[in-house]
Amino acid sequence: MTESKIQSPIEDFDWEGYESGSNTSEKSREELVNTYDESLKTAKENEVVTGIVKSINKREVRVDIGMKSDAIIPVSEFRYNPDLKEGDEVEVYIETLEDKNGQLRLSHKKACQTRSWDRVNEALQNDEIIKGYVKSRTKGGMIVDVFGIEAFLPGSQIDVRPIRDYDVFVGKTMEFKVVKINQEYKNVVVSHKALIEAELEQQKKEIISKLEKGQVLEGKVKNITPYGVFVDLGGVDGLVHITDLSWGRVSDPHEVVKLDQDIKVVIIDFDNEKKRIALGIKQLMPHPWDNLDPNLKVGDHVKGKVVVMADYGAFVEVQPGVEGLVHVSEMSWSQHLRSAQDFLKAGDEIEAVILTLDRDERKMSLGLKQLKKDPWEDIEEKYAIGSRHTAKVRNFTHFGVFVEIEEGVDGLIHISDLSWTKKIKHPSEFTQVGNEIEVQVLEIDKDNRRLSLGHKQLEENPWDQFEGEYNVGSIHKGKVTEVLDKGAVISLEGGVEGFATPKHLVKEDGTQAKLGDELDFKVIEFNKDNRRIILSHSRIAEDATKAERRAQSAPRRAEKRQQESVAAPAIEKTTLGDLGALQALKEQMQKEEKK
Repeated sequence: MTESKIQSPIEDFDWEGYESGSNTSEKSREELVNTYDESLKTAKENEVVTGIVKSINKREVRVDIGMKSDAIIPVSEFRYNPDLKEGDEVEVYIETLEDKNGQLRLSHKKACQTRSWDRVNEALQNDEIIKGYVKSRTKGGMIVDVFGIEAFLPGSQIDVRPIRDYDVFVGKTMEFKVVKINQEYKNVVVSHKALIEAELEQQKKEIISKLEKGQVLEGKVKNITPYGVFVDLGGVDGLVHITDLSWGRVSDPHEVVKLDQDIKVVIIDFDNEKKRIALGIKQLMPHPWDNLDPNLKVGDHVKGKVVVMADYGAFVEVQPGVEGLVHVSEMSWSQHLRSAQDFLKAGDEIEAVILTLDRDERKMSLGLKQLKKDPWEDIEEKYAIGSRHTAKVRNFTHFGVFVEIEEGVDGLIHISDLSWTKKIKHPSEFTQVGNEIEVQVLEIDKDNRRLSLGHKQLEENPWDQFEGEYNVGSIHKGKVTEVLDKGAVISLEGGVEGFATPKHLVKEDGTQAKLGDELDFKVIEFNKDNRRIILSHSRIAEDATKAERRAQSAPRRAEKRQQESVAAPAIEKTTLGDLGALQALKEQMQKEEKK
């Protein structure tokens, strides 16, 4: 905002002569009127002007800006000017030329703020270096006083190096550049780092122009990150990636270096355009594989520490910088590959057998299971056919249960070999994963390392006994345990199950038997080979009805036969035709009874 120059009124103006119309002053009446009007026109609201201090007391400062009246400003607005005295010139901001009381209102504080804001904008526009006072810390940086305005100094803009202690800057006067202004919110951002970046940029160009791959330099550790270490090479930074810190595995760069530590590094690569420099520390040391015992060979036992875990295996450090891989398939004789984490964890101290060793490729594979005897070498003796054992359920398929008798010795129990009596649709109906189950060895397949096992064979076949107990026509108590579209499963005594079709589940009241009903059932079919029993509840009532009808008709049939014998006393000889008719009638009655 521009400053207006106020035209001061004439000190010796003759007001009486002016009122009477006489011209007694040195200047003409017309000139005096113009001068006075000019003094009123040049003063505008919301403008910064220069005034004269007329008087000062403990509470107020009276300031004259050449208007009809002086303005009163609180003395508190001049607290940063303790030497203020009468006659001093001060900048003031015109808030209003005439308030509701007809008074002129001025502000020295707003004048300072307006001047400061103009000054800050000029500094940004002209890329000017300014001075500021660091007042205090704040979240993410510092508060700096520039021209009486509080500006923000981000932590990243304090220096080119990371700052670990902000408090050392509090109370200091430093040079800055204004880098950003938010006109709407009156926010100012300054930077000290910007002052030295240009100089450093030139230094970087000179340093990079002299770099060569393989060159060994000394530097200072500037920053440590999870992925590597930044090293100051004297004005330019280089990165030592975590994989280039040591020939051994490094999980945290802090294990190798410390902040501000002086170290030697070798230049691995650099990019002139992007000014990136790749450094290495391990390259200054001989490769550990070159120091590996020359007598070490395949089959030897070595000790080491698990340094890295993966699903497919574990990396074991047998000496610093020399690692071997234990694949998960070499951790157990079991054919069921699991995650390596089931066997080992990082930090474990283990012993292993060298399976392969390639010094040129610097690769080594190790094994754990080779420390134990292969359980399949003497499988026929240890798990002979017919022998009984306790196994652990590992997993299911729709056709059976896979179990493990011991580590590396697995077997399958077919679903048909789980129970003599229960109709099992899925193995999960019979047992659960992780449970123990008693088994008997049925077959041995040494080539495929698999046993065929049975569970029901631990008991005698109860169907030999069932054959006499559940003969056709016998009646037994049963419970409906499962209802299907084609019928229902009936649980009988002795743990055996039978099956009844819907028409054989009709009760005497005409309703259908439902789940949980306990009823009498008649055996209408028994098949030992297929372990099948067909039952009927409705047949019991049907047979009883037929028997009652036969009992009721028996006297009539007897009387009829007697009458026939009286009418025809002579006994006729039975012919072959008569015998054939009787046989046919008998067969027809048996079929009807079955139905």
